[in-house]
Amino acid sequence: MTSPPRIRVAAYVIRLRALPELLVFDHIGMPRAGTQIPAGGAHPGEELEQAVLREVAEETGLLIPSVVRRIIVEDKPHPDTGQPRRTTYFHLEAPATTADAWHHTVRGDGGDAGLTFACRFVPLPLERPLADAQDAWLGHIDPLWTTLV
Repeated sequence: MTSPPRIRVAAYVIRLRALPELLVFDHIGMPRAGTQIPAGGAHPGEELEQAVLREVAEETGLLIPSVVRRIIVEDKPHPDTGQPRRTTYFHLEAPATTADAWHHTVRGDGGDAGLTFACRFVPLPLERPLADAQDAWLGHIDPLWTTLV
């Protein structure tokens, strides 16, 4: 018998300037983790919209994005452990005035606590896929944002 999937959220935080841009981050000192978007587990009983805003705040420090809509629900096992995961991807919007790049140290008691992430906005479509194929659903927001590779 398989265990129930871990409920997760993932955020496509888009900043609209001359070109649309996606918020991504890299783990400082952990290059093999790859470039990612904010994502993580929802707490029991937590609304998914609240979970995605919390994950963005925890992993990037941004408190200003707003949820536009849910994009898709993906059932895909964890790439390392094979444990079942169900991730709801969201489209969020950040103001055009949001900083281009910054470093953020994760606070709290989660698994990422103490890690420092190098956050930045990159133009869409992406030149390279994100870690764990997190970019797979960008084309559901705008077909032109499908990763080029």
